[in-house]
Amino acid sequence: MVERLRVLALVTALVGAAGSLAFVLRAGRNTPRLLLFLFIVWVTAPFAALVWANVASKSWSVPAQVTLYWVTPVVALGGLGIYAYFVLTTPRPTPAFVLVPPVSALMVAVVVVSGVVRSRRQS
Repeated sequence: MVERLRVLALVTALVGAAGSLAFVLRAGRNTPRLLLFLFIVWVTAPFAALVWANVASKSWSVPAQVTLYWVTPVVALGGLGIYAYFVLTTPRPTPAFVLVPPVSALMVAVVVVSGVVRSRRQS
């Protein structure tokens, strides 16, 4: 069960990264190249962190792993939904690309830390 959740989390993180990259490229088609590169790094950083955490989590307690594996699809699909909304419906989607990455990172940090704390209390 945990292995299936891990695979699902990795796949959704990679899909989220690819979709976010596509939205950044679409929204930034007239953006100077250096700024576009910086936005690409900024937007894909939370997904890179999620992939790293999913790989590193093999040594974590099972409750902490499960917590991470559940939050990963929520962040990936939630971010994609927000990017899609802003890119497809508004003329200036910049606020989404500025705000979603730090909010995603904060959400992951809070949920994973709470999962780790909860798993330590149980053991």
